[in-house]
Amino acid sequence: MLLKSIYDVVIIGSGPGGLAAAVAAKKEGAEDVLIIERDAELGGILLQCIHNGFGVEIFKEDLPGPSYAQRFMNEALSLGVETLLDTMVLDITPQRKIYATSKWHGFMEIEARSIVLAMGCREKTRAQIRIPGTRPSGVYTAGTAQRWVNVEGYMPGKRVVILGSGDIGMIMARRLTFEGAKVERVLEVMPYLTGLNRNYVQCLLDFDIPLQLRHTVKRVIGNDRVEAVEAARVDEKWNPIPGTEEIIPCDTLLLSVGLIPENELSRKAGVKLDPITGGPFVDDNFQTNVPGIFAAGNVVHVYDLVDWVTEAGFEAGKGAAKHAIELRTKQSRYIPLNAGNNIRYVVPHVLDKASLEQHEIRLQMRVRQPMEQPVWVEVHDKDNLVARKGERYVRPGEMVTVVLKPRHFADVEKAESLTISVTPR
Repeated sequence: MLLKSIYDVVIIGSGPGGLAAAVAAKKEGAEDVLIIERDAELGGILLQCIHNGFGVEIFKEDLPGPSYAQRFMNEALSLGVETLLDTMVLDITPQRKIYATSKWHGFMEIEARSIVLAMGCREKTRAQIRIPGTRPSGVYTAGTAQRWVNVEGYMPGKRVVILGSGDIGMIMARRLTFEGAKVERVLEVMPYLTGLNRNYVQCLLDFDIPLQLRHTVKRVIGNDRVEAVEAARVDEKWNPIPGTEEIIPCDTLLLSVGLIPENELSRKAGVKLDPITGGPFVDDNFQTNVPGIFAAGNVVHVYDLVDWVTEAGFEAGKGAAKHAIELRTKQSRYIPLNAGNNIRYVVPHVLDKASLEQHEIRLQMRVRQPMEQPVWVEVHDKDNLVARKGERYVRPGEMVTVVLKPRHFADVEKAESLTISVTPR
């Protein structure tokens, strides 16, 4: 793949938000749209979500995650969206420069007129919720277990306790039961369910998996491998209540204790983050406080349904395309005037093509060195001569003027810049 020097829209992440943003940006008129994905395939987290429940609002169908993702992959690629897979973005600047690396292209610097941040979110780990005890194998996040079972073909364990009633945790309770594991129970520190009620019914109630509210894991027990967890009831301040402890034998503890929007790159780009959601502040077009940088999906806040992530991606993609088109139009309208051979500077520094179409524009300049013979003062668009004026001589102390008239508009309409030079006649 041959990278372009500048793209209209670059999207970081190819989950449901990123794919939707790419499709919407193309349909809105963006010329060059690039998706950068750190994984080897498009689709993001959807590839490991083999359960149904996706697309009910968007497609009016009940689809598994990979099928939902494939529809948007097909559409994005058919529209001409470019992709960089297996590529890690290292940094983004407020000026919309992206620094990335991959084993295929090495270190890359990519410029964008608009950027859509669609990095999704990550799971909280044991260290972030500070569960005491030993550090044996067998403690995983629910998403890690989902990847192992659904994509890699590995079972995390045979007797499982799940901490947290988030959606991934409840879905994995059912999935592990399908695969022959025994899910001893689901513990939730809050006095209410933190995931969708439909997952509680379909994943826990339908399979007789106990849910204990206001309970947590007080400590992990085991040396090489988890042997048990000590559960306890908690008070209103989430402190374990003495005397309520219970040892639950198990070989695996899965954590479904919350998601964190993935915003390290957002911070580097100067994006302001909401301390409550952990995601960027955005307007109704999902543009952040940094002009030209948009954000969509779980990187902004954690959604209940993938369909809603997609809808946010649509809006961000449209906004990004509009911004890029406006900037591209402005960039093509205003072109720099460059000081060429024996020219010290030119004023104005930038030419508005639209103004030239309506009236003449006076270019004034000074030379670097005197030339005491007849000369041409020439205006060039690369190798094409736009205008020239003869002078008997030029001197640094005397200003030189060249006038561009409306009849020159056709010669500069497609120019990216103009260069003014002095040459002997």
